[in-house]
Amino acid sequence: MKDQVAIITGATRGIGYAVAEELASQGASIVVVATQQQKCDEVAQALSDAHNVPTLGVATDVSNYDATQLLVKKVMETFSRVDILVNNAGITRDNLMLRMSEEDWDKVLEINLKSVFNLTKAVLKPMLKKKFGRIINMSSVVGVSGNAGQANYAASKAGMIGFTKSIARELGGKNITCNAIAPGFIETDMIESLPKEYLDNIIGQVPQKRLGQVAEVAKAVTFLARDASYTTGQVIQVDGGMQM
Repeated sequence: MKDQVAIITGATRGIGYAVAEELASQGASIVVVATQQQKCDEVAQALSDAHNVPTLGVATDVSNYDATQLLVKKVMETFSRVDILVNNAGITRDNLMLRMSEEDWDKVLEINLKSVFNLTKAVLKPMLKKKFGRIINMSSVVGVSGNAGQANYAASKAGMIGFTKSIARELGGKNITCNAIAPGFIETDMIESLPKEYLDNIIGQVPQKRLGQVAEVAKAVTFLARDASYTTGQVIQVDGGMQM
């Protein structure tokens, strides 16, 4: 993956950070995208120091179409190419439907799903020009199965799957693949904040009887970005067997 350029949204923590570190370890140049410039710069510098690869940190509101266009413009000015896009940015605003506000519905759809349209649209021209591209969308097991109290989140992640399959059909003949990853319950700060009883119940539903690790999701990204030239329109579930 040396000389390839990867844009990763939500890259300063959790799964996004693990993906950035994994792709950097494979020799890719990394564009760290999140909401705070200082944090983007810190992570970009850490990745550069650890893996001796070029990096760039760009704070961006991924739900804003114009902002994402400017992001990709800056990437092209810096690296002259975009090879890999990992749409990982996401938020939750959980509540039962009776209590869910319109604002919480809209915000989750804007960050989780509209951002995927925005970034994918922005990278298509440079990918088409080079006749190469790997688009990887971070969905969720909840987008496959649904989950009470997460109608907004589940809708955004299910929408991502439909988007992935549609883009794969549009661009398959152009050597641009588009796939999704659907993580299950992965050990992150958000998961660790859950009550122990609830967490134990979740683990009990996982055939492998444990939480997943962010590195395991990152390895799936590497497979799709580096090795899976004949794989497109697929949803790879990294969930310990929760959804079979």
